Amino acid sequence: MDMLIWAKDEAKERLYDKSKATPKTTAKENTRPQEFKLHTEQRAYKRAMFNYSVATKLYLMELQKKQIEKVQKIMEEEEIRMLRKEMIPRAQLMPFFDRPFFPQRSNRPLTIPREPSFRMLNSKCWSCNSGNELYHFEHAQAWNY
Repeated sequence: MDMLIWAKDEAKERLYDKSKATPKTTAKENTRPQEFKLHTEQRAYKRAMFNYSVATKLYLMELQKKQIEKVQKIMEEEEIRMLRKEMIPRAQLMPFFDRPFFPQRSNRPLTIPREPSFRMLNSKCWSCNSGNELYHFEHAQAWNY
């Protein structure tokens, strides 16, 4: 029995020590969530920058196209104006009758005459293209009659 009492005392002591050993837990402070960045914001920003760059590029291309068209239109108008100016008929100037006209000899050399070549190489008459000179002579005589 002694043992039993001793065990009870020891059990009470343990309970008593546990209550002393375990202090009351204090209430924790409210935790704050960490800030986080979603990729959607980042992707939206990149997409906006891409859209802006594409729009800028298209705008610059349109400006360049308009400028080229403007230059071409100016060139065409200038060309039309020059053509109209050339097409206006103008009278020849009156000769000066108070000064006498003295014709001068040309400095160009005279042309040297050549005999005409009546031989037709590409004619439809195949017999004319043969190498028989006698036939050529006879054929030429037949044409003279």
